[in-house]
Amino acid sequence: MSTTAPAPRRALFTKDHPHYKWVALSNTTLGMLMATINSSIVLISLPAIFNGIKLNALDSGNTSYLLWMLMGFMLVTAVLVVGFGRLGDMYGRVKIYNAGFVLFTIGAIALSLDPFMSGAGALWLILWRVFQGVGAAMLFANSTAILTDAFPAERRGMALGINQIAAIAGSFIGLILGGLLAVIDWRAVFIVSVPLGIIGTIWSFKSLHEVGQKNPGSLDIPGNVLFLLGLTSLLTGITYGIQPYGGHATGWLNPWVLGAIIGGVVLLGVFVAVELRRRAPMFQLRLFRSRAFAMANLAGILAAVGRGGLQFMLIIWLQGIWLPLHGYSYEQTPLWAGIYLLPLTVGFLVSGPLAGVLSDRWGTRGLATSGLLLSAATFVALLIIPVDFAYPVFAVITFLNGVGSGMFGAPNRSTIMSSVPANQRGSASGMAGTVLNAGSSLSIGIFFSLMVAGLAGSLPQAMRAGLTAHHVPAQAADAVANIPPVGSLFAAFLGYNPIETLLGPTGILKAIPAADSATLTGKEFFPNLIAGPFHDGLVIVFIAAAVMSVIGAIATLAGGAKTGRPAAPVTGDADTARGEAVLAEADEAFAHRVALAHAEHADRAASGRIGSAAEPAQ
Repeated sequence: MSTTAPAPRRALFTKDHPHYKWVALSNTTLGMLMATINSSIVLISLPAIFNGIKLNALDSGNTSYLLWMLMGFMLVTAVLVVGFGRLGDMYGRVKIYNAGFVLFTIGAIALSLDPFMSGAGALWLILWRVFQGVGAAMLFANSTAILTDAFPAERRGMALGINQIAAIAGSFIGLILGGLLAVIDWRAVFIVSVPLGIIGTIWSFKSLHEVGQKNPGSLDIPGNVLFLLGLTSLLTGITYGIQPYGGHATGWLNPWVLGAIIGGVVLLGVFVAVELRRRAPMFQLRLFRSRAFAMANLAGILAAVGRGGLQFMLIIWLQGIWLPLHGYSYEQTPLWAGIYLLPLTVGFLVSGPLAGVLSDRWGTRGLATSGLLLSAATFVALLIIPVDFAYPVFAVITFLNGVGSGMFGAPNRSTIMSSVPANQRGSASGMAGTVLNAGSSLSIGIFFSLMVAGLAGSLPQAMRAGLTAHHVPAQAADAVANIPPVGSLFAAFLGYNPIETLLGPTGILKAIPAADSATLTGKEFFPNLIAGPFHDGLVIVFIAAAVMSVIGAIATLAGGAKTGRPAAPVTGDADTARGEAVLAEADEAFAHRVALAHAEHADRAASGRIGSAAEPAQ
């Protein structure tokens, strides 16, 4: 009796393995988590880092170091992610993704080995953070494209949901992890990425394979340069708009800031004009004529700005007011602020994957719209509670905000990735990454400026009255009160005691009665002083965030994505078919000309067939 030879066993990590999609999901989720953790881990550990390199971050000459430590990583990631997405389409998404792991790991090693002190040490950290951001851009640009290639359409929402929530939750995990590691040693903040980077690099090289369609062509050098310069100029101008200028609390009237913003907008306008005329553009801008694609990206950037603003405002609220009022020293507030924000992270982790699964069954529009409306409601709720709130109420509101963001994130990314052709997925993934990172960068400039605007009207008077009531000389009190509010915000954000930081160098704290000095530098004076003005700023910030969320919900609703369960494809790549339809719809004039040509050709063919059929009858 003959026996059939067993089929050869497939290798564990081949692209044909039935579980390859889960290998791709786990690896890309690690990459996204690692990249976004590092986007926020520095925020919470900046005091330890600057103390470690012997640099006072609040000295006026050092403000630029502070801003670039905060913004450099996110800015370079935002401006490069679209270009790396295009390179992924051309040369292979896995190749660019793997290179990102390598660069990210080299950057982590260099950051942990900073050999300098003071300004030179800060420059070393800034430059290597920028280098690390290049690697992060490669990871951002291609992770969702790799997932979209690996997963069938009916399971894609779940996969993208997990990946997207890893990206969002990583920014909050970084706050907790940074607080814990900064207590041990400032270098540990960077060392923690080294083993993860090495493992991820080896794993990605061993397990990931090119399974998507490439889109070969030449690299669009003019488009890449224009986009890089334009977005860099715009985001840099917005970043420096936070700093005071002349007699103004912010720098929006600074000619250099205005020039950078206007110049960036002009360059981006030239970029659009150039790209629309190129045969092989960096990014297929015609895709934005698709309502689903355009509205999903608009909603995405509005949600990212609101989410980033919420993160920064809650950290300042907790570190500068609530935690000191509840007995925590300023040195402890960075760590505990991250811990008390855990409900927000849990909300992301609970709702994100679930929303991805549900969007596979019910569609994306309803979930994404409901998520943004829930987020808007939580912004309003944060305005209603007092500044010295009861924590259970705060925990419920932030948890619901996390749930809302999770409900939006996965369906929004799924809409973006499913509305483009298969050979444009790298570029689309890069655009989605740009939206996420540019939104985070914009949120710092926008919401810090809104908060400063709210504080500028009432904080100086409150500061002057509080200081003179505790025997600080009127001249010194006026000098402190006239310091731009951004100084107090940065002090609270970094976990410094603002009054001690502002008055300590003057020697006044030693000259006034000891009881007054103890009160001024205690845990309750500054929080009570700033509570009223801070709430004025919160009103402006959270109303703006709520309005952005509502506009994003309207855009999502208008995007036209189906609310019912998507039909299972019969043959072929359903997303490729949808993407080709998008491109056809995007260029109506071209499609019309093609249709006319086909009609004329069909008429001629029909005439020919009639003639040939008639001849034998003769």
